[in-house]
Amino acid sequence: MRRYQALKDFMSTQNLPISIFDFSLDLILSAILAFVLSRVYIYYGTSISNRKLFANNFILICMTTMLIISIVKASLALSLGLVGALSIVRFRAAIKEPEELSYLFLTIGIGLGFGANQRLITLTSFLIIISIIVARKYYQNKNNTYNFNNLILTISSTNPGKVTLEKIVEVLRNNCTSLELKRMDERKEVLEATFKVEFQNFDQFIQSKTEIQSLNESIHISFIDNRGII
Repeated sequence: MRRYQALKDFMSTQNLPISIFDFSLDLILSAILAFVLSRVYIYYGTSISNRKLFANNFILICMTTMLIISIVKASLALSLGLVGALSIVRFRAAIKEPEELSYLFLTIGIGLGFGANQRLITLTSFLIIISIIVARKYYQNKNNTYNFNNLILTISSTNPGKVTLEKIVEVLRNNCTSLELKRMDERKEVLEATFKVEFQNFDQFIQSKTEIQSLNESIHISFIDNRGII
């Protein structure tokens, strides 16, 4: 009987008092770190998608995670209820690249850390991770001798019957030192393909552009420096 009562007391919801000051401080710190992370993602990320639009969600996700953890950490029953509630919700956000998922996990991790009152560990980990991201980007930019690395090439044609993806890839393979297909849309009236490309020198850049344009007069070409997308 005593064991049953002890188990019942353990599983019951305990409304433990939460310090308003500590909660407010953790919430503010979560918002600040999420904002800094969003700026880092915008300026140092490599995703082709709209990074600014995606980064706008970091603050809300981080603060919401921190709020949930703060509420349920004092009660096993609430924790189990949270698992049941989240099993109903289906998150179907379109994550196009692994980098987006990495930053999303980091945002949630910040919220978890502050929700568990682990301020020092969270702040230290955040500073180390951000330092590594910035240092890696600086090292990559320093090693890029030419301005023809890390380019985003978009090729579109209003005559898909005459211009195929295979022909475009063949031309790029002969001129690029690195080639990666990022996206391809093909409809009856238009073909559009996006590549991440690298050229060894300016001559390769011009040669590839000339050969692609010679495939068909309906082709439109757009080059963007991926490091400059904000």
